[in-house]
Amino acid sequence: GSRNGKGSEGVALRVRGALLLRAAAEIDPDDSAHPAYARILTELHPDEGRILRLMATDGSQPSVDVRSTGLIGVGSHLIGTGLNMIGAQAGCRHRDRVPAYLNNLERLGLIWFSREPLEDSIAYQVLEAQPEVMEAIKRAPRAKTFQRSIHLTPFGKDFCLVCLPLDTAEVKALAAE
Repeated sequence: GSRNGKGSEGVALRVRGALLLRAAAEIDPDDSAHPAYARILTELHPDEGRILRLMATDGSQPSVDVRSTGLIGVGSHLIGTGLNMIGAQAGCRHRDRVPAYLNNLERLGLIWFSREPLEDSIAYQVLEAQPEVMEAIKRAPRAKTFQRSIHLTPFGKDFCLVCLPLDTAEVKALAAE
């Protein structure tokens, strides 16, 4: 069958694999950009570009989950998840879409969601004072926040370095070309 690479599709894939390995052995001075970068750029909304620029310039971002807890800490349910200030800080035009944007950036391998907090406790104090977080906390008699964080992956950091002009003057100059 085609599982062992003997069918016509398997042979075609093996030829592509062989070409890939041969290309890996060649020394090419212009191989700085990953081949997926051009496709990824076609799969990004402008707001997602703003989010990536924010993360490339300002670093990992805080997020919180809000859970209601039972009387003696037994049982809890999620009230709000992944609450953050990324949309506002990045200047997103469609802030209601930020959760979907973050899901897309994760799908593309550019960001990852961590259950660990950032070391900057002040960032969480500011985040927990935001109306969206305060409203989630008010929805439960006993609410607790759990500090999380959102990071660029190494692939995402490289993508930003290669593909995104990070300062405004460069953006304007390149857009004019």
